[in-house]
Amino acid sequence: MSGARRNWIKTPGPVAAGLRIGLLGGSFNPAHEGHLHVSDVASKRLGLDYVWWLVSPQNPLKSLDRMASLAERVANSRRLTIHSPRICVTDIEAQLGTRFTIDTVTKLQRRFPAPRFVWLMGSDNLMTFHRWRCWRELANRIPIAVVIRPGTALAPLVSKAARHLSVFKASSERSLATAPAPAFAVLDARRTAASATAIRAQVLDPASAIC
Repeated sequence: MSGARRNWIKTPGPVAAGLRIGLLGGSFNPAHEGHLHVSDVASKRLGLDYVWWLVSPQNPLKSLDRMASLAERVANSRRLTIHSPRICVTDIEAQLGTRFTIDTVTKLQRRFPAPRFVWLMGSDNLMTFHRWRCWRELANRIPIAVVIRPGTALAPLVSKAARHLSVFKASSERSLATAPAPAFAVLDARRTAASATAIRAQVLDPASAIC
């Protein structure tokens, strides 16, 4: 990346030395209460200063079918987080030109070396984490926190990736952000059943919503 290109990239939020920043990636198609739940649980339990929502131009594991534009998804995410000042919504992946998480994290760590980054995901994503490009390398680059989501509470026990990551369990939740990677933590709390798939289904067929 040229110097001009590097200087053009807008910082999603504060990046001072020592800040603990959670990275929550995804399509956010649309953003919903489940994303807020993961962010809130991780922030409180890990002692995070900020959470960056990395709205992906296109998730390589998801279809383009019924995918809103990047601008629409960013705008919707910002509306949802208007009362959450410590959540920074960003399209920085589009600015960096990355599609895969391993490339995004590598570039963010090089671009912003001062803060402590932690990768955040729901347990539903942990079930398919082994399909992510260079997932083992990703685990070696950044501490990972998994927040339990409805329907996948057993993911930390049965998923292929979890079997690999479990040996790197952090000594405490608060120490995860400052622990050298690989480091892994599972966070369980009150769960919300919101999902982007269910929301899209309700939009198409309101009668199908479960009351």
